[in-house]
Amino acid sequence: MFESLSSKFAGAFGALRSRGKISEKDIDAAVIDIRSALLDADVALEVVEEFTQKVGDKSLALLATLQAGSNQAQAIFDVVNQELTEILGGGARRIRFAKNPPTVIMLAGLQGAGKTTLAAKLAKFYKDQGETPILIASDLQRPNAVNQLQVVGQSVGVPVFAPEPGNGVGNPVRVAQDGIKFAQSKLHSMVIVDTAGRLGVDQELMQEAIAIRDAVSPQEIFFVVDAMIGQDAVRTAKAFQDGVGFDGVVLTKLDGDARGGAALSIASLTGKPIMFASTGEKISDFDIFYPERMASRILGMGDVATLAEQAKKAFDGDSAKKLEDKFAAGEDFTLDDFLEQLEAMSKMGSMGKLLGMLPGAGAMKKQIDNFDESEITRTKAIVQSMTPLERRDLKVLNGSRRARIALGSGRKVSEVNALADKFTAAQKMMKQMRNGGGMPQGMALPPGMPGLPPAPKKAAPIQKKKSKSGNPAKRALENG
Repeated sequence: MFESLSSKFAGAFGALRSRGKISEKDIDAAVIDIRSALLDADVALEVVEEFTQKVGDKSLALLATLQAGSNQAQAIFDVVNQELTEILGGGARRIRFAKNPPTVIMLAGLQGAGKTTLAAKLAKFYKDQGETPILIASDLQRPNAVNQLQVVGQSVGVPVFAPEPGNGVGNPVRVAQDGIKFAQSKLHSMVIVDTAGRLGVDQELMQEAIAIRDAVSPQEIFFVVDAMIGQDAVRTAKAFQDGVGFDGVVLTKLDGDARGGAALSIASLTGKPIMFASTGEKISDFDIFYPERMASRILGMGDVATLAEQAKKAFDGDSAKKLEDKFAAGEDFTLDDFLEQLEAMSKMGSMGKLLGMLPGAGAMKKQIDNFDESEITRTKAIVQSMTPLERRDLKVLNGSRRARIALGSGRKVSEVNALADKFTAAQKMMKQMRNGGGMPQGMALPPGMPGLPPAPKKAAPIQKKKSKSGNPAKRALENG
Protein backbone atom coordinates (compact mmCIF):
# COMPACT_ATOMS: atom_id res chain seq x y z
CA MET A 1 0.00 0.00 0.00
CA PHE A 2 2.80 2.46 0.82
CA GLU A 3 5.12 1.73 -2.12
CA SER A 4 4.74 5.15 -3.75
CA LEU A 5 5.09 6.98 -0.43
CA SER A 6 8.17 4.93 0.49
CA SER A 7 9.75 5.67 -2.87
CA LYS A 8 9.27 9.43 -2.44
CA PHE A 9 10.62 9.38 1.10
CA ALA A 10 13.66 7.49 -0.18
CA GLY A 11 14.20 10.15 -2.82
CA ALA A 12 14.04 12.96 -0.25
CA PHE A 13 16.54 11.29 2.07
CA GLY A 14 18.75 10.24 -0.80
CA ALA A 15 19.18 13.91 -1.67
CA LEU A 16 20.10 14.73 1.94
CA ARG A 17 22.61 11.89 2.26
CA SER A 18 24.35 12.99 -0.91
CA ARG A 19 25.46 16.19 0.81
CA GLY A 20 28.31 16.42 3.26
CA LYS A 21 27.10 19.45 5.21
CA ILE A 22 23.35 19.97 5.24
CA SER A 23 22.03 23.53 5.11
CA GLU A 24 18.68 25.03 6.12
CA LYS A 25 17.86 25.24 2.43
CA ASP A 26 18.41 21.47 2.10
CA ILE A 27 16.03 20.80 5.00
CA ASP A 28 13.40 23.11 3.51
CA ALA A 29 13.64 21.23 0.20
CA ALA A 30 13.33 17.85 1.95
CA VAL A 31 10.28 19.03 3.92
CA ILE A 32 8.64 20.22 0.69
CA ASP A 33 9.26 16.78 -0.87
CA ILE A 34 7.83 15.04 2.21
CA ARG A 35 4.77 17.31 2.18
CA SER A 36 4.14 16.55 -1.47
CA ALA A 37 4.55 12.81 -0.86
CA LEU A 38 2.03 12.82 2.01
CA LEU A 39 -0.54 14.82 0.04
CA ASP A 40 -0.16 12.45 -2.90
CA ALA A 41 -0.79 9.57 -0.47
CA ASP A 42 -4.17 11.16 0.39
CA VAL A 43 -3.18 12.05 3.94
CA ALA A 44 -5.47 14.67 5.51
CA LEU A 45 -4.21 18.21 4.97
CA GLU A 46 -4.23 19.14 8.67
CA VAL A 47 -2.17 16.04 9.49
CA VAL A 48 0.30 16.89 6.73
CA GLU A 49 0.68 20.47 7.93
CA GLU A 50 1.24 19.46 11.55
CA PHE A 51 3.68 16.70 10.59
CA THR A 52 5.83 18.80 8.26
CA GLN A 53 5.86 21.70 10.73
CA LYS A 54 7.22 19.46 13.49
CA VAL A 55 9.75 17.78 11.20
CA GLY A 56 11.00 21.13 9.89
CA ASP A 57 11.29 22.75 13.32
CA LYS A 58 13.02 19.78 14.98
CA SER A 59 15.38 19.27 12.04
CA LEU A 60 16.47 22.91 12.03
CA ALA A 61 16.99 22.81 15.79
CA LEU A 62 19.15 19.70 15.41
CA LEU A 63 21.13 21.23 12.57
CA ALA A 64 22.53 23.87 14.90
CA THR A 65 23.99 21.19 17.18
CA LEU A 66 25.30 18.72 14.60
CA GLN A 67 28.66 18.70 12.91
CA ALA A 68 29.07 18.18 9.19
CA GLY A 69 28.99 14.59 8.02
CA SER A 70 26.66 11.71 7.25
CA ASN A 71 25.20 11.78 10.78
CA GLN A 72 23.32 14.94 9.90
CA ALA A 73 21.14 13.12 7.38
CA GLN A 74 20.66 10.20 9.79
CA ALA A 75 19.61 12.52 12.60
CA ILE A 76 16.97 14.13 10.39
CA PHE A 77 15.87 10.68 9.27
CA ASP A 78 15.39 9.74 12.94
CA VAL A 79 13.23 12.84 13.46
CA VAL A 80 10.97 11.85 10.57
CA ASN A 81 10.78 8.27 11.85
CA GLN A 82 9.76 9.49 15.31
CA GLU A 83 7.10 11.88 13.99
CA LEU A 84 5.74 9.28 11.57
CA THR A 85 5.37 6.83 14.47
CA GLU A 86 3.49 9.50 16.42
CA ILE A 87 0.90 10.24 13.73
CA LEU A 88 0.32 6.49 13.40
CA GLY A 89 -0.61 6.35 17.07
CA GLY A 90 2.67 6.36 18.98
CA GLY A 91 2.64 2.79 20.29
CA ALA A 92 0.64 -0.41 20.20
CA ARG A 93 -2.13 -0.79 22.81
CA ARG A 94 -3.53 -4.09 24.07
CA ILE A 95 -7.23 -4.63 24.66
CA ARG A 96 -8.77 -4.10 28.08
CA PHE A 97 -9.89 -7.41 29.53
CA ALA A 98 -12.93 -7.59 31.80
CA LYS A 99 -12.24 -8.25 35.49
CA ASN A 100 -15.07 -10.78 35.38
CA PRO A 101 -15.24 -12.62 32.02
CA PRO A 102 -16.40 -12.54 29.37
CA THR A 103 -14.55 -9.62 27.77
CA VAL A 104 -16.99 -8.06 25.31
CA ILE A 105 -15.74 -6.55 22.04
CA MET A 106 -18.19 -4.77 19.74
CA LEU A 107 -17.42 -4.20 16.07
CA ALA A 108 -18.90 -1.21 14.24
CA GLY A 109 -18.42 0.29 10.78
CA LEU A 110 -19.86 0.68 7.32
CA GLN A 111 -21.06 -2.20 5.16
CA GLY A 112 -18.23 -3.59 3.07
CA ALA A 113 -15.50 -2.72 5.55
CA GLY A 114 -14.96 -6.40 6.29
CA LYS A 115 -16.40 -6.62 9.83
CA THR A 116 -17.64 -10.20 9.55
CA THR A 117 -14.35 -11.65 8.31
CA LEU A 118 -12.52 -9.44 10.78
CA ALA A 119 -14.61 -10.91 13.61
CA ALA A 120 -13.35 -14.41 12.74
CA LYS A 121 -9.74 -13.19 12.46
CA LEU A 122 -9.97 -11.50 15.85
CA ALA A 123 -11.51 -14.62 17.39
CA LYS A 124 -8.77 -16.83 15.94
CA PHE A 125 -6.09 -14.42 17.17
CA TYR A 126 -7.26 -14.64 20.77
CA LYS A 127 -8.13 -18.33 20.59
CA ASP A 128 -4.45 -18.96 19.76
CA GLN A 129 -3.58 -17.06 22.96
CA GLY A 130 -5.69 -19.34 25.12
CA GLU A 131 -8.97 -17.42 25.17
CA THR A 132 -12.34 -19.11 24.50
CA PRO A 133 -14.15 -16.65 22.23
CA ILE A 134 -17.69 -16.81 20.84
CA LEU A 135 -19.12 -14.76 17.98
CA ILE A 136 -22.55 -13.12 18.18
CA ALA A 137 -24.46 -12.53 14.95
CA SER A 138 -26.15 -9.16 15.54
CA ASP A 139 -25.91 -8.08 11.92
CA LEU A 140 -29.45 -9.00 10.89
CA GLN A 141 -29.70 -6.55 7.97
CA ARG A 142 -27.12 -7.46 5.35
CA PRO A 143 -28.16 -10.43 3.18
CA ASN A 144 -26.51 -13.68 4.33
CA ALA A 145 -24.51 -11.89 7.05
CA VAL A 146 -25.53 -14.46 9.68
CA ASN A 147 -24.67 -17.35 7.38
CA GLN A 148 -21.31 -15.81 6.51
CA LEU A 149 -20.43 -15.40 10.19
CA GLN A 150 -21.33 -19.04 10.82
CA VAL A 151 -19.12 -20.15 7.94
CA VAL A 152 -16.06 -18.12 9.00
CA GLY A 153 -16.62 -19.07 12.64
CA GLN A 154 -16.61 -22.73 11.72
CA SER A 155 -13.43 -22.25 9.67
CA VAL A 156 -11.55 -21.08 12.78
CA GLY A 157 -13.24 -23.45 15.22
CA VAL A 158 -15.11 -20.73 17.12
CA PRO A 159 -18.83 -21.12 18.02
CA VAL A 160 -21.37 -18.61 16.72
CA PHE A 161 -24.49 -17.51 18.62
CA ALA A 162 -27.08 -16.97 15.88
CA PRO A 163 -30.69 -17.53 17.01
CA GLU A 164 -32.12 -15.37 14.21
CA PRO A 165 -31.84 -15.98 10.44
CA GLY A 166 -31.15 -12.34 9.63
CA ASN A 167 -31.92 -10.90 6.18
CA GLY A 168 -34.07 -8.29 7.93
CA VAL A 169 -35.58 -10.70 10.47
CA GLY A 170 -34.93 -10.47 14.22
CA ASN A 171 -34.01 -7.95 16.91
CA PRO A 172 -30.24 -7.31 16.94
CA VAL A 173 -30.25 -5.81 20.44
CA ARG A 174 -32.00 -8.84 21.93
CA VAL A 175 -29.61 -11.17 20.09
CA ALA A 176 -26.64 -9.33 21.58
CA GLN A 177 -28.10 -9.47 25.11
CA ASP A 178 -29.00 -13.15 24.85
CA GLY A 179 -25.58 -13.87 23.40
CA ILE A 180 -23.84 -12.39 26.44
CA LYS A 181 -25.99 -14.52 28.77
CA PHE A 182 -25.23 -17.62 26.70
CA ALA A 183 -21.49 -16.87 26.77
CA GLN A 184 -21.59 -16.48 30.55
CA SER A 185 -23.45 -19.78 30.98
CA LYS A 186 -20.92 -21.61 28.79
CA LEU A 187 -17.95 -19.91 30.47
CA HIS A 188 -16.62 -18.23 27.33
CA SER A 189 -13.86 -15.77 28.18
CA MET A 190 -14.47 -13.45 25.22
CA VAL A 191 -17.47 -12.28 23.16
CA ILE A 192 -17.16 -10.58 19.78
CA VAL A 193 -20.37 -8.87 18.60
CA ASP A 194 -20.75 -8.39 14.84
CA THR A 195 -23.12 -5.49 14.13
CA ALA A 196 -24.85 -4.21 11.00
CA GLY A 197 -23.34 -1.63 8.69
CA ARG A 198 -24.81 0.59 6.01
CA LEU A 199 -23.52 1.88 2.71
CA GLY A 200 -23.25 5.28 4.34
CA VAL A 201 -23.51 6.84 7.78
CA ASP A 202 -27.19 7.31 8.72
CA GLN A 203 -29.25 7.89 11.85
CA GLU A 204 -30.75 4.39 11.81
CA LEU A 205 -27.32 2.79 11.82
CA MET A 206 -26.14 4.99 14.67
CA GLN A 207 -29.22 4.34 16.81
CA GLU A 208 -28.95 0.58 16.37
CA ALA A 209 -25.23 0.62 17.25
CA ILE A 210 -25.88 2.83 20.30
CA ALA A 211 -28.66 0.48 21.49
CA ILE A 212 -26.38 -2.57 21.21
CA ARG A 213 -23.57 -0.68 22.96
CA ASP A 214 -25.86 0.25 25.87
CA ALA A 215 -27.25 -3.30 26.09
CA VAL A 216 -23.94 -5.18 26.31
CA SER A 217 -21.56 -2.58 27.88
CA PRO A 218 -18.49 -3.67 25.88
CA GLN A 219 -14.96 -3.34 27.21
CA GLU A 220 -13.86 -2.34 23.71
CA ILE A 221 -15.67 -0.86 20.70
CA PHE A 222 -13.63 -1.21 17.54
CA PHE A 223 -14.35 0.89 14.49
CA VAL A 224 -13.58 -1.30 11.48
CA VAL A 225 -12.53 0.70 8.44
CA ASP A 226 -11.50 -0.18 4.91
CA ALA A 227 -8.03 1.34 4.48
CA MET A 228 -8.63 1.72 0.75
CA ILE A 229 -11.37 4.38 0.95
CA GLY A 230 -8.92 7.18 1.73
CA GLN A 231 -10.27 10.43 3.17
CA ASP A 232 -13.78 8.97 3.46
CA ALA A 233 -12.40 6.66 6.14
CA VAL A 234 -11.49 9.64 8.30
CA ARG A 235 -14.86 11.35 7.81
CA THR A 236 -16.73 8.14 8.63
CA ALA A 237 -14.57 7.57 11.71
CA LYS A 238 -15.35 11.04 13.01
CA ALA A 239 -19.08 10.47 12.46
CA PHE A 240 -18.95 7.20 14.43
CA GLN A 241 -16.86 8.80 17.14
CA ASP A 242 -19.45 11.55 17.60
CA GLY A 243 -22.38 9.11 17.40
CA VAL A 244 -21.52 5.77 18.97
CA GLY A 245 -18.01 6.42 20.20
CA PHE A 246 -15.22 3.87 19.89
CA ASP A 247 -12.03 2.88 21.67
CA GLY A 248 -9.81 1.80 18.80
CA VAL A 249 -9.55 1.37 15.05
CA VAL A 250 -9.06 -1.80 13.04
CA LEU A 251 -7.78 -1.33 9.49
CA THR A 252 -8.79 -3.88 6.85
CA LYS A 253 -7.46 -4.38 3.32
CA LEU A 254 -4.10 -2.91 4.24
CA ASP A 255 -2.64 -5.05 1.48
CA GLY A 256 -4.55 -3.12 -1.20
CA ASP A 257 -3.18 -0.70 -3.77
CA ALA A 258 -4.62 2.44 -2.20
CA ARG A 259 -2.32 5.27 -1.27
CA GLY A 260 -2.48 4.75 2.50
CA GLY A 261 -3.88 8.12 3.56
CA ALA A 262 -6.44 6.57 5.92
CA ALA A 263 -3.80 4.75 7.96
CA LEU A 264 -1.72 7.93 8.24
CA SER A 265 -4.65 10.18 9.16
CA ILE A 266 -7.19 8.32 11.24
CA ALA A 267 -5.25 7.88 14.49
CA SER A 268 -4.08 11.47 14.50
CA LEU A 269 -7.49 12.99 13.75
CA THR A 270 -9.60 10.79 16.05
CA GLY A 271 -7.13 10.49 18.89
CA LYS A 272 -7.87 6.75 18.98
CA PRO A 273 -5.19 4.11 18.40
CA ILE A 274 -5.10 1.69 15.49
CA MET A 275 -5.35 -1.61 17.37
CA PHE A 276 -5.16 -4.25 14.65
CA ALA A 277 -4.56 -4.52 10.92
CA SER A 278 -5.83 -7.04 8.40
CA THR A 279 -3.29 -7.47 5.62
CA GLY A 280 -4.88 -10.08 3.36
CA GLU A 281 -7.77 -12.39 2.69
CA LYS A 282 -6.46 -15.34 4.71
CA ILE A 283 -7.54 -15.70 8.33
CA SER A 284 -3.87 -15.62 9.35
CA ASP A 285 -3.35 -12.24 7.63
CA PHE A 286 -4.07 -10.32 10.82
CA ASP A 287 -1.98 -8.91 13.66
CA ILE A 288 -1.56 -6.17 16.23
CA PHE A 289 -0.83 -2.82 14.60
CA TYR A 290 2.60 -1.52 15.63
CA PRO A 291 3.03 2.16 14.64
CA GLU A 292 6.82 2.00 14.94
CA ARG A 293 6.99 -1.03 12.64
CA MET A 294 4.71 0.57 10.06
CA ALA A 295 6.81 3.75 10.14
CA SER A 296 9.90 1.61 9.62
CA ARG A 297 8.37 -0.03 6.55
CA ILE A 298 7.26 3.29 5.07
CA LEU A 299 10.79 4.64 5.48
CA GLY A 300 12.29 1.60 3.75
CA MET A 301 13.84 0.02 6.86
CA GLY A 302 11.67 -3.09 6.62
CA ASP A 303 9.87 -4.85 9.43
CA VAL A 304 12.28 -7.45 10.71
CA ALA A 305 10.50 -7.72 14.09
CA THR A 306 7.24 -8.91 12.49
CA LEU A 307 9.16 -11.19 10.13
CA ALA A 308 10.95 -12.79 13.09
CA GLU A 309 7.65 -13.25 14.95
CA GLN A 310 6.07 -14.97 11.96
CA ALA A 311 9.09 -17.23 11.55
CA LYS A 312 8.96 -18.15 15.24
CA LYS A 313 5.30 -19.15 14.88
CA ALA A 314 5.90 -21.16 11.71
CA PHE A 315 9.13 -22.97 12.61
CA ASP A 316 8.79 -25.60 15.27
CA GLY A 317 11.45 -25.22 17.97
CA ASP A 318 12.14 -28.95 18.16
CA SER A 319 12.62 -29.16 14.40
CA ALA A 320 15.05 -26.25 14.42
CA LYS A 321 17.04 -27.83 17.26
CA LYS A 322 17.14 -31.16 15.43
CA LEU A 323 18.46 -29.45 12.30
CA GLU A 324 21.15 -27.60 14.28
CA ASP A 325 22.20 -30.86 15.96
CA LYS A 326 22.45 -32.59 12.58
CA PHE A 327 24.54 -29.76 11.22
CA ALA A 328 26.87 -29.80 14.23
CA ALA A 329 27.22 -33.59 14.06
CA GLY A 330 28.30 -33.46 10.43
CA GLU A 331 25.17 -35.12 9.06
CA ASP A 332 23.90 -34.13 5.62
CA PHE A 333 21.01 -31.73 5.13
CA THR A 334 18.48 -33.91 3.30
CA LEU A 335 15.45 -33.25 1.15
CA ASP A 336 13.30 -34.35 4.09
CA ASP A 337 14.77 -31.46 6.07
CA PHE A 338 14.23 -29.14 3.13
CA LEU A 339 10.59 -30.24 2.76
CA GLU A 340 10.01 -29.52 6.44
CA GLN A 341 11.31 -25.99 5.94
CA LEU A 342 9.16 -25.47 2.85
CA GLU A 343 6.08 -26.49 4.84
CA ALA A 344 6.99 -23.98 7.54
CA MET A 345 7.53 -21.25 4.94
CA SER A 346 4.07 -21.93 3.54
CA LYS A 347 2.59 -21.29 6.99
CA MET A 348 4.21 -17.86 7.06
CA GLY A 349 2.11 -16.70 4.12
CA SER A 350 2.96 -15.00 0.86
CA MET A 351 6.68 -14.93 0.04
CA GLY A 352 6.13 -11.57 -1.63
CA LYS A 353 4.88 -10.11 1.66
CA LEU A 354 7.69 -11.70 3.61
CA LEU A 355 10.34 -10.36 1.24
CA GLY A 356 8.64 -6.97 1.45
CA MET A 357 9.45 -6.85 5.18
CA LEU A 358 13.18 -6.94 4.53
CA PRO A 359 15.17 -3.69 4.77
CA GLY A 360 15.62 -2.14 1.34
CA ALA A 361 12.69 -4.08 -0.12
CA GLY A 362 11.61 -0.98 -2.03
CA ALA A 363 14.67 -1.29 -4.25
CA MET A 364 13.67 -4.89 -5.05
CA LYS A 365 10.03 -4.11 -5.78
CA LYS A 366 10.14 -5.39 -9.34
CA GLN A 367 11.74 -8.69 -8.33
CA ILE A 368 9.31 -9.12 -5.42
CA ASP A 369 6.29 -8.37 -7.60
CA ASN A 370 7.52 -10.90 -10.17
CA PHE A 371 8.20 -13.62 -7.59
CA ASP A 372 6.35 -16.79 -8.57
CA GLU A 373 4.52 -17.96 -5.43
CA SER A 374 3.70 -21.28 -7.09
CA GLU A 375 7.42 -22.15 -7.30
CA ILE A 376 7.33 -23.39 -3.71
CA THR A 377 4.31 -25.58 -4.49
CA ARG A 378 6.05 -27.06 -7.53
CA THR A 379 9.21 -27.75 -5.55
CA LYS A 380 7.23 -29.44 -2.77
CA ALA A 381 5.44 -31.62 -5.36
CA ILE A 382 8.76 -32.88 -6.74
CA VAL A 383 10.18 -33.71 -3.30
CA GLN A 384 6.93 -35.36 -2.17
CA SER A 385 7.03 -37.61 -5.24
CA MET A 386 10.36 -39.08 -4.11
CA THR A 387 10.77 -42.17 -1.94
CA PRO A 388 12.37 -41.84 1.51
CA LEU A 389 15.57 -43.34 0.09
CA GLU A 390 15.70 -40.81 -2.76
CA ARG A 391 15.21 -37.91 -0.37
CA ARG A 392 18.10 -39.13 1.79
CA ASP A 393 20.49 -39.92 -1.05
CA LEU A 394 20.20 -38.15 -4.41
CA LYS A 395 22.93 -40.39 -5.85
CA VAL A 396 20.36 -43.15 -6.39
CA LEU A 397 18.43 -41.01 -8.87
CA ASN A 398 18.90 -42.75 -12.22
CA GLY A 399 16.97 -41.99 -15.38
CA SER A 400 13.92 -44.15 -14.63
CA ARG A 401 13.58 -42.77 -11.10
CA ARG A 402 13.74 -39.19 -12.37
CA ALA A 403 11.09 -39.96 -15.00
CA ARG A 404 8.83 -41.49 -12.34
CA ILE A 405 9.26 -38.46 -10.03
CA ALA A 406 8.47 -36.07 -12.90
CA LEU A 407 5.32 -38.03 -13.76
CA GLY A 408 4.20 -38.18 -10.12
CA SER A 409 4.67 -34.46 -9.54
CA GLY A 410 3.32 -33.32 -12.89
CA ARG A 411 6.60 -31.61 -13.72
CA LYS A 412 9.26 -32.07 -16.37
CA VAL A 413 12.33 -34.29 -15.97
CA SER A 414 14.47 -31.18 -16.52
CA GLU A 415 12.89 -29.59 -13.41
CA VAL A 416 13.68 -32.70 -11.36
CA ASN A 417 17.25 -32.58 -12.65
CA ALA A 418 17.55 -28.87 -11.80
CA LEU A 419 16.30 -29.42 -8.24
CA ALA A 420 18.73 -32.33 -7.73
CA ASP A 421 21.68 -30.31 -9.06
CA LYS A 422 20.90 -27.25 -6.94
CA PHE A 423 20.36 -29.32 -3.82
CA THR A 424 23.62 -31.19 -4.31
CA ALA A 425 25.38 -27.82 -4.63
CA ALA A 426 23.67 -26.68 -1.42
CA GLN A 427 24.84 -29.76 0.47
CA LYS A 428 28.42 -29.05 -0.62
CA MET A 429 28.06 -25.42 0.47
CA MET A 430 26.82 -26.48 3.92
CA LYS A 431 29.70 -28.91 4.31
CA GLN A 432 32.13 -26.08 3.53
CA MET A 433 30.42 -23.86 6.11
CA ARG A 434 30.58 -26.62 8.69
CA ASN A 435 34.28 -27.23 8.03
CA GLY A 436 34.89 -23.52 8.42
CA GLY A 437 33.20 -23.51 11.82
CA GLY A 438 30.34 -21.19 10.84
CA MET A 439 26.74 -22.00 11.82
CA PRO A 440 24.19 -20.75 9.25
CA GLN A 441 21.67 -18.32 10.63
CA GLY A 442 17.95 -18.68 9.91
CA MET A 443 16.56 -20.90 7.19
CA ALA A 444 19.08 -23.10 5.44
CA LEU A 445 17.61 -22.76 1.98
CA PRO A 446 19.74 -24.05 -0.85
CA PRO A 447 20.79 -21.55 -3.51
CA GLY A 448 18.45 -21.55 -6.47
CA MET A 449 15.53 -22.70 -4.30
CA PRO A 450 12.40 -20.53 -4.00
CA GLY A 451 13.37 -16.90 -3.55
CA LEU A 452 17.11 -17.40 -3.66
CA PRO A 453 19.73 -16.98 -6.41
CA PRO A 454 20.77 -19.92 -8.59
CA ALA A 455 23.54 -22.28 -7.60
CA PRO A 456 27.02 -20.97 -8.41
CA LYS A 457 28.44 -22.11 -11.70
CA LYS A 458 31.42 -24.41 -11.62
CA ALA A 459 34.67 -22.60 -12.08
CA ALA A 460 36.39 -23.20 -15.37
CA PRO A 461 39.26 -25.70 -15.02
CA ILE A 462 42.65 -24.10 -14.71
CA GLN A 463 44.81 -24.76 -17.76
CA LYS A 464 48.14 -26.14 -16.63
CA LYS A 465 51.14 -24.79 -18.42
CA LYS A 466 53.29 -27.34 -20.14
CA SER A 467 56.60 -27.92 -18.45
CA LYS A 468 59.52 -26.42 -20.25
CA SER A 469 62.04 -28.70 -21.86
CA GLY A 470 65.28 -29.43 -20.05
CA ASN A 471 67.14 -29.20 -23.38
CA PRO A 472 68.51 -25.62 -23.74
CA ALA A 473 67.99 -25.66 -27.51
CA LYS A 474 64.35 -26.81 -27.27
CA ARG A 475 63.67 -24.38 -24.42
CA ALA A 476 64.98 -21.52 -26.57
CA LEU A 477 62.57 -22.52 -29.32
CA GLU A 478 59.62 -22.67 -26.82
CA ASN A 479 60.42 -19.20 -25.45
CA GLY A 480 60.99 -17.81 -28.88
